[in-house]
Order: sequence, then C-alpha cells, then structure tokens
Amino acid sequence: MRGRTASTLLRAPVLVRGIRLGEVENVLLDADEARILGLDVLCGDGANRFLPFSTARLDGRGIEIDSTLTLLDERELQFYRARGRSLAAVPELADAVVEPGGALVRAVPARC
Repeated sequence: MRGRTASTLLRAPVLVRGIRLGEVENVLLDADEARILGLDVLCGDGANRFLPFSTARLDGRGIEIDSTLTLLDERELQFYRARGRSLAAVPELADAVVEPGGALVRAVPARC
C-alpha cells in the first residue's frame, strides 16, 4: 500500500471472505496525529458503521476484513466522528499518502 492515497479508499468495497458488506463513505483521521483512525462504512442494510483501520487489509478488490464483528455500530462511529476529523473536512488537505499502518506520510495540499 505504500504510495497509496487516502482518497482511493473512498467508495472502496468492504468484503469479508469476498462477500461485499458495503463501501467506504468517509475516511476518519486522528485529530491529533497524522494518521487514519478508521473508515466510515455504509453497509448493505443502510446503516453506517466504523471500521478501525488497523483491522483492514487492502487488496486489489477492495478492503478485506476477517469478521463482520470488526464493523462497530453507530454509537462507536459517533464516538470516532466526534474525536476525529473527516478527510473531506480538512480544506487545506486535498489528499494524503498513506503508509500500511495508517500513517499519513505526505500531505497533498489543496490547490488555490
């Protein structure tokens, strides 16, 4: 994943054993550190759930997880939304290059 940008995660399918559960609706960043906390996933049942970035494996088909239990419910999603920030909500940041562990290693500034 070295050299991958955070925006490429948007709309990526989230899969468990190849079965599509939903897609990434938003990338949530840590408010204090330059890293991804997790992903806001819109699931097939219409509910949004939080996927901790540390549990995600990126492959050519999308984002693979080991269990549906790693998708946390709305209450946990609200917790991380309140304590993090959305990639889209950082106006000076158009994108960022992401390391495999979720660290943002290089900002891609927004054009004026």
